[in-house]
Amino acid sequence: MSETTPAIIVTTTLIAFISGFGLGVYTIRGWWLVSPDLAAERAANLHDPVESDESDVDEEATLLDHAPNWANGAEADRRQGLRANTGGGGAGIKFDAREECKMVLVVRTDLGMTKGKIAAQCSHATLACYKSLLRAAQQAPQSSEAKVLRQWERLGQAKIAVQVKSEDELLELMGKARSLGVTAEVIADAGRTQIASGSRTVLGVGPAPKSLVDMVTGHLKLL
Repeated sequence: MSETTPAIIVTTTLIAFISGFGLGVYTIRGWWLVSPDLAAERAANLHDPVESDESDVDEEATLLDHAPNWANGAEADRRQGLRANTGGGGAGIKFDAREECKMVLVVRTDLGMTKGKIAAQCSHATLACYKSLLRAAQQAPQSSEAKVLRQWERLGQAKIAVQVKSEDELLELMGKARSLGVTAEVIADAGRTQIASGSRTVLGVGPAPKSLVDMVTGHLKLL
């Protein structure tokens, strides 16, 4: 074997590797065997990024500055204006292991919130309800509340968004949910972006057995 043979083998291997890598990248990105029309369309869109048609945060606001703090307790959340009421409910839920558990997010449509704002407020309500039920479950791991929470977590954390047109409706639903022993938390906005400070935006109902939640929100229209 001549002295140049190893060098030829190494060079050939490197060329094959680089060629294969480049071909793979082109194939994955859809640049390989692309029609002229599609190539022209992609070239036109290359410098035309998609932008959101609305923003939920103004220039001076801090991201998530009105979100319930995961490390906070109910008292701390309330002091910061993140909860409209205390006593999230959840006591005395009758649990059937065969029944689906779900959470319903009741959104006020009269406030004129953008889609981004609604999404943020629904996220806050989800966390507030989860924290409320989690505290009850930690205090009594074998309680019906703990079983409901585990069932909801295990089966995909079902969440449904519905709508109401006033604060009165929102508070009436909260009272009804708590009278049934169902967790219910209302989010009060801090007023740093789109709406007035203290506005009650979203009510979270549950997680709880579907039959109980439907007694509270089953008549409402989907958002």
